[in-house]
Amino acid sequence: MTEPRVVAGTDAELVVRLGLPADLAEASSVYRRASLSNAGDRDNLLAHPEYLVLDPAGLAAGRTQVAEQDGTVVGFATWVEAAGTIELEDLFVDPGYRRRGIATALVSRIVQVLRARGADRLEVTANPHAMEFYRAAGFTNDGTAETQFGSAPRLVLMLS
Repeated sequence: MTEPRVVAGTDAELVVRLGLPADLAEASSVYRRASLSNAGDRDNLLAHPEYLVLDPAGLAAGRTQVAEQDGTVVGFATWVEAAGTIELEDLFVDPGYRRRGIATALVSRIVQVLRARGADRLEVTANPHAMEFYRAAGFTNDGTAETQFGSAPRLVLMLS
């Protein structure tokens, strides 16, 4: 199912659709550009290039939604379920396309998919620089988590 809409400030339609394994190369490029665009993370990521390789499992398993504009992948979001917890594993938007509602559209689509599956909550370990977005999307505090680069906020979005 696609949800075309006009992105603020452009005449192009944004299409959010189920990601396919064939989207891996474009999604990987978005992942790398978006990851390295945050100055606070750049040095750690460059010191550990293995963290800049997108895991193809979400695309292969049908757990990734991609955002396309003019036929180009400009963002994606992936969810994963482990030990009864559903996690927003990835949410990345190409730096040149930020602040146009793309991340919001991706999270909305993931929420729609998860609600249809009967899920009642979506959790995320948030990068501190993205807190404003997550708050605006309705996520609330749920503690902290330890990551490879230190403590990070743990958030939850209630789906029911």
